[in-house]
Amino acid sequence: MGVTLPPFEHTSSGAIPDICSKIRKSYLSHKTRPIEFRLQQLRKLYWGLKDNEDAITEACRLDLGKPSFETYLTETGWCMNDIVFVCQNLEKWMADESAPDIALTNKLLFPKIRKDPLGAVLVIGAYNFPIQLSIGPAIGAIAAGCTVVLKPSENAPNAAAVMEMIFKKYLDPTCYTVIQGAIPETTAVLEEKWDKIFYTGNHIVGTIIAKKAAETLTPVTLELGGKNPAIITKNADPRLAARRLTWAKIINSGQVCVSQNWILVDREILPQFVEELKKVFKEFYPNGAKNSPDYGRIVNNRQWIRLKKMLDETKGRILIGGTMDEADRFLEPTVVQVDDVNDSLLKDESFGPLIPIYPVDNLDEAIRLANEVHDTPLGVYPFGNKKETDQVLREIRSGGASVNDGFFHASIPTLAFGGVGTSGSGSYRGRASFDCFTHRRSITKTPGWMEGLLAIRYPPYHGKTKKYKAMSELKPNFDRDGNVKVGLLKWILTLGAGSNNAAVKRYFLVVLLAFALNKYQSRQSKL
Repeated sequence: MGVTLPPFEHTSSGAIPDICSKIRKSYLSHKTRPIEFRLQQLRKLYWGLKDNEDAITEACRLDLGKPSFETYLTETGWCMNDIVFVCQNLEKWMADESAPDIALTNKLLFPKIRKDPLGAVLVIGAYNFPIQLSIGPAIGAIAAGCTVVLKPSENAPNAAAVMEMIFKKYLDPTCYTVIQGAIPETTAVLEEKWDKIFYTGNHIVGTIIAKKAAETLTPVTLELGGKNPAIITKNADPRLAARRLTWAKIINSGQVCVSQNWILVDREILPQFVEELKKVFKEFYPNGAKNSPDYGRIVNNRQWIRLKKMLDETKGRILIGGTMDEADRFLEPTVVQVDDVNDSLLKDESFGPLIPIYPVDNLDEAIRLANEVHDTPLGVYPFGNKKETDQVLREIRSGGASVNDGFFHASIPTLAFGGVGTSGSGSYRGRASFDCFTHRRSITKTPGWMEGLLAIRYPPYHGKTKKYKAMSELKPNFDRDGNVKVGLLKWILTLGAGSNNAAVKRYFLVVLLAFALNKYQSRQSKL
């Protein structure tokens, strides 16, 4: 492409304390507080991404063999749109909120919720979407008024170097900076005191970070992975499921934390589903995946060897694919039929283009097995009729879900994204990114003239309990059995529905019946 990329250079471990100290001091100077400053930095970041689209595309090609379309779709375009959306809404998000449903006397205290930045934050990115998973959280931190140290993944060194260049050239260097390196540098940066740590990666490192953060009571957001199940019932459309789940597993060569890790398929539909998979692979890659400019590569040899080992050790039967080339870090999308939840392809998250399919007799069995393999996956993907997909959503916990699709929920930048349980904690994207790095601070202001009203709270307390109860105690609308009491007047006003919403429905029904009766009587009179 004729693009010259900056070199990737490790940050000196000895320099890390001073770098982090500068970022903390900048926050305490209140420089990042004004909305004008935040918006200016976000706009500059937008142009940093826009001006360097070619460099980002080349970096992702070198690091991951990522096609240019995927780079725009999941990296630059995604982040630029997020910045525009945040800029358009930031003033509204930053505004103080009034406390809801408060007593009249409490309103005199002007209670409100102020959106304060958490402080100096550390963002640790991941290699699979090196721009999005680093810049995305940083957008939220900048919008919230925090100062930021970004530690990109060293496994995508070209993308990391481009991000460092963008930060230095476009952002205020006293407030936002990049630290490069591997385990030693990450260890050093974790020794510093942070007001928030945001980490994207695997659960093993996530556990280490959570333990380290606990030592200083530092809040963390952990975006981890999971052994995400896709479930295809006998009532599903096999062609639709094959197309959508294949796409979800081949984008970025399967290096997607939220893609399905295995597919549970009703035996009745299994043969047809496999045939549809074959058609899809031929359609997507008519000359084979290896010869396609639209198929990426595994990030490095270590990850390639790990995936090969999983495939070598499976007791399953390869139905589609299986070819590989270590020198090229190529691993063909490979479909394997397995029948043991302890198979090598199911014991761990593959994070690659391996597609195990597991035949089941019915939906109940699929749900039981999915919960057995991972009780809190990052995503779940049911295919079937509404009753079946509702059952899956009801009986399988997950960070998110896409019904009749593969991780569509994770592709919407304004929809909060995050895990649950062992797949992560906290969420971000759009408004959620602002909230992720914001402290909702409750504030009241008590005027001096209220002293007479407040005298009841001061000792001595003799004789005040009954008076205070009369002033403040809320009366329940339910009896000792937990049943809601409905007064005669409310029963009349709500037509016995018990709630305003139900009353509206009943009123609507009464109006329809009255209209129908009127029409009937009018017709009868004409006869």
